[in-house]
Amino acid sequence: MKLKILIKEKEIKNRVKELAEEIKKDYKDKNPLLIGILKGGFMFLSDLIRNLNFPHEIDFIRVASYGSRTVSRGKVRWIMKSKTPLKQRHVLIIEDIVDTGYTLKKIYTQLKRQKPLSCRICVFLDKFDRRKVKVPLHYVGFKVPDFFLVGYGLDFNEKFRYLKDIRIIDMEEKNG
Repeated sequence: MKLKILIKEKEIKNRVKELAEEIKKDYKDKNPLLIGILKGGFMFLSDLIRNLNFPHEIDFIRVASYGSRTVSRGKVRWIMKSKTPLKQRHVLIIEDIVDTGYTLKKIYTQLKRQKPLSCRICVFLDKFDRRKVKVPLHYVGFKVPDFFLVGYGLDFNEKFRYLKDIRIIDMEEKNG
């Protein structure tokens, strides 16, 4: 198994700061609720809120959609729901990566049913070539090609989350 750097740590830090500036313009007087999607989104959310210097709250949700597969089929099982009432709140969903869009669209639709004042999505990585359904991405860190990615919170079998950059994982072994 080989790992090749796709996005360096410095690029990540710079882009997170830029995203925070965009979010500040839209939310600085609104005390938004940022909802991080666990597990992969925790690192991105953590760095993002360090760059937001205005009142906001955070909460988390956790869903399962992959099962034993490497591709989501869009069947979402809620493992942990937000404890904070969303009605009359400005909500910003924070996600690590979106590919087919099935899971994120289900999350977005479910949260909008709770009648927030607004509901937007901030995604760190957009694997746009794999999109199967439309999902409104309001803030995007990086558009990335269709590779299996690890690092900066993203994992492969719970490994590699600790990496400070985004890497492509190549599981093909080359024979002699």
